[in-house]
Amino acid sequence: MSLFTSLRYLAALHEFKHFGRAAQACHITQPALSNAIRSLEEEFGTAIVKRGRTFQSFTPEGERIFATAQRVLHEQELLLQDLKSASGQPVGALKLGAVPSVMPIAARFSGLLQSRHPGLSLVLRSMSSQDIEAGLENLSLDLALGYTDRLKTRGAKVATVNQYGERYFLLRRASKPGRSGLHIVDKALPWQEAAQLPLCLLTPEMHNRAIVDAAFLEAGATVKPVIETNSILALGLSVLVGDVSSVLPGALVGVLRGYHELEAVPLCRPEVLTPIGFMYAVTERPSHALRAALDMTGDAAWLQHVRAHTGMLHTGD
Repeated sequence: MSLFTSLRYLAALHEFKHFGRAAQACHITQPALSNAIRSLEEEFGTAIVKRGRTFQSFTPEGERIFATAQRVLHEQELLLQDLKSASGQPVGALKLGAVPSVMPIAARFSGLLQSRHPGLSLVLRSMSSQDIEAGLENLSLDLALGYTDRLKTRGAKVATVNQYGERYFLLRRASKPGRSGLHIVDKALPWQEAAQLPLCLLTPEMHNRAIVDAAFLEAGATVKPVIETNSILALGLSVLVGDVSSVLPGALVGVLRGYHELEAVPLCRPEVLTPIGFMYAVTERPSHALRAALDMTGDAAWLQHVRAHTGMLHTGD
């Protein structure tokens, strides 16, 4: 087994924090992954993992070894891309992370980018803001889409590329279902009035919920949702089949456009516009894949696509 292979197994274990899931992601058996980690421990003469009946955490020494391993793997990927890529034709891997509320936009970006550059191999993961920040810092992520105004990293220099402002809508069942899909109501609804409805909202640990709670608080309203979930899909489905409403950002409203039973109402007073953008760690040598992705973030056709799928064309922009 090569050193690079063992380091990739170590990176997978750090990502999944579970021997079984890490082994599955690497397409090997759990004993094989465990043996690889033990071989690294013997090589470095120190414990890498705190072991109990299940995975507990990395040791302090293990965290240092992982940080070095991640830099080595990053350099290996840069070299491979340099060797395989031609001018205007990048070849290689690109790892993207996105917060759950913007996954529809991140998925469209990934699809269009791969279509434009068939030599790219993309991995897109739904991640919390904290995990995204950690991934950018330790180079396990190349690019991320999320809340740029809350970006916090301890050491890495991270640049941002603004994409759009996230607006919010009340999603409810339509009084008169339309024929052409979800209807976006012209007249906005104050947040204070939305607070009087039975609501399904995201769970408190999610950053999007913090934004929604802050808007209700600014409107002078206190909300106790009747349903809480950490699933973006559950927000829409609970409204579709239940007697609740929900608060969704425009990118998620766009995903539900095919449901004629639903309607979305822009929320006002206060006006909430949360900046969403791409984030990446600034390094001396960005990969060919990252450069191609960054080129597309400013493409006029892509930005128009973003506007069309975030509810912005229906709110006076």
